Amino acid sequence: MPLYETESLVLKSYNLAEADRIVVFFTREHGLVRGVAKGAKRLKSRFGSTLELFSIVNLSYFQKEDRELVSIQSVELSKSYFAEASDPEFLNTFSYIADLLMAFLPPHDRNETLYRMTKACLEIASDSPERLACIRFYFELWLLRLGGYLPDWSRCRECRLVFAGKVKAGLRSDFQLVCQDCRMTRNSDFISSAHIEVFHSVQKYSPSKFLELTIGIEDTVSEVSGVVRRIISQVIGRDLIAEKSIAVNYQQH
Repeated sequence: MPLYETESLVLKSYNLAEADRIVVFFTREHGLVRGVAKGAKRLKSRFGSTLELFSIVNLSYFQKEDRELVSIQSVELSKSYFAEASDPEFLNTFSYIADLLMAFLPPHDRNETLYRMTKACLEIASDSPERLACIRFYFELWLLRLGGYLPDWSRCRECRLVFAGKVKAGLRSDFQLVCQDCRMTRNSDFISSAHIEVFHSVQKYSPSKFLELTIGIEDTVSEVSGVVRRIISQVIGRDLIAEKSIAVNYQQH
């Protein structure tokens, strides 16, 4: 039975029996790992505070080939976000992000790029807690892109016209865009050039740079995030509850 050691993010934990917990980790080398932390609920547990949500830890565990649940050997705390998670808005945002990761990723499937992005979002949220909505959107869109689910908003799906300058595009039911000439109904939602620019900015810049560029246009970010969240719901076949203060508004033409 091999021993694995890897840097990890603590995503979620559940009670198991009287003294144990099941903990979900997002690991750098092995993707999502669910393990049993023996005695974690005891007052003098050897795990102490290392299993707090969203902590960055160094995880050691044993895994049998025929079992999904691993046996947690040790957890060493590297970075705690306990203070930040005491804020309900921060807790709600990253609980939602944790739910997205568990909905999208199969167990033990390595995705180091997504791991690094999640870690970067945590770090920037700690420094800029007032921008949590934009950070959440950044994560949502990149999750779709890395999973291969992101639509192409650079050109019309029908005539292949490249969108440039000030344009209005129609939003199809499959979340692809069509130009004004190709729109089938005049009452459908439309996407403006500002929406398209936000959509592409996420894919070009780091989280910190994206936050800098979107100061003052948070409403536009929220509107695009609403579309992205609809795509996510379609992909996973159910709705995930994001922050209740975010409203999705669509302009009509």
